[in-house]
Amino acid sequence: MPMQQSPQVSTLTSQSSCTAAISKKPTNGSSDDSQTYHAHIDDERLNVILGKGAYKVVWKALDFKDGYEVAWNCFQTSKQESTEFSQEIEILKQVRHPNIITFRDAWYNNGEFVFITELITSGTLREYIQKLKKPCLKIVRSWTRQILNGLLYLHSHSPPIIHRDIKCDNIFINGAHGEVKIGDMGTAKMKVGKKYTVIGTPEFMAPEMYDERGYAEKVDVYA
Repeated sequence: MPMQQSPQVSTLTSQSSCTAAISKKPTNGSSDDSQTYHAHIDDERLNVILGKGAYKVVWKALDFKDGYEVAWNCFQTSKQESTEFSQEIEILKQVRHPNIITFRDAWYNNGEFVFITELITSGTLREYIQKLKKPCLKIVRSWTRQILNGLLYLHSHSPPIIHRDIKCDNIFINGAHGEVKIGDMGTAKMKVGKKYTVIGTPEFMAPEMYDERGYAEKVDVYA
């Protein structure tokens, strides 16, 4: 279902300016339910870019209500375009697994889409591998097991959830605990029959994704 715009939501940030704070206010007027994520530009601990992609920059922020750090990105979009993100939001609301990045919140307001997730400390798997140079077999086995556990969880849903863009840039590491988490669910789809849309990153795409006969959740395992 499309993302609904709340008249009581105020966003004070943008991807380009990173202004002081972003806040989502409750629609029922209760201050107890208000949510504020702080990303003050004068606070060196929070003024940190976690990652950059083709269309977004991910920043660190602080959840004032619950007291933990989170990751957020905010980008310009139209209300019509924001409906394209509703699929990811609805899927993420259902997903709770230690090897999948935890969704916190998201909303659209006044031409901006704000997206909040748990904070991942060590970047992507690609970046982490570059730091380690040649990770030992024990570490690789641990990463592989955790990724497969996350995929098994997604594929065990009814209907299965197909990520469709599994790659090192969409796998994230919490280095302090050795945790590996699948992220960037923007291309994920519920499997209702076979899928035919050619989507993803070419070098990680299974051959059947180019085939007019359709594909299923095994394309994630191939990647």
